[in-house]
Amino acid sequence: MARTNMTTHFIEAEIDLQQTPLTVKDVEATLEKQGEPLRWAITEVDKDKETAKVEAIVTNEQ
Repeated sequence: MARTNMTTHFIEAEIDLQQTPLTVKDVEATLEKQGEPLRWAITEVDKDKETAKVEAIVTNEQ
């Protein structure tokens, strides 16, 4: 049986809030570009730029 190594990474992403409506699936799709999200949180919203900062822990296979 092949052994797979998994690594975890802390990432930050910026989400465009001009998209209506913004859903959980939209956030997760953005995060999945960098790995499989284990958990994430919106940590900051910039009303002027209409963006949200998301911090997440993702896993990747090696």
